[in-house]
Amino acid sequence: MRFEVLLTEDANRDLEDLYTYVAEHDAPGKAEDLLDRIEGVIESLSNHPERGAHPKELSALGIRDYRQRFYKPYRIIYRVIGKRVYIYLIADGRRDFQSLLARRLLGS
Repeated sequence: MRFEVLLTEDANRDLEDLYTYVAEHDAPGKAEDLLDRIEGVIESLSNHPERGAHPKELSALGIRDYRQRFYKPYRIIYRVIGKRVYIYLIADGRRDFQSLLARRLLGS
């Protein structure tokens, strides 16, 4: 069964910000490559999205509605609802993910 993969506005903005940052601080070609690879991971979620691990920061709170996939060091946080996969967050895993997840997913 194939799932439809959808990016939230925040996740779309995350991709744009990543592209801009890498293009400005490294090279536009590397930014394109990074975007292609992350989009490949996102597209792979259309098959077997349940294989993603639960983010430890949320599991510690008893929240198991969200999953994650990696394109190191980036983490892609998503939720499966029915036959749809909603991408909520794409960010560098070296950031303070506890605060980031609280703000983005839990509205804190």
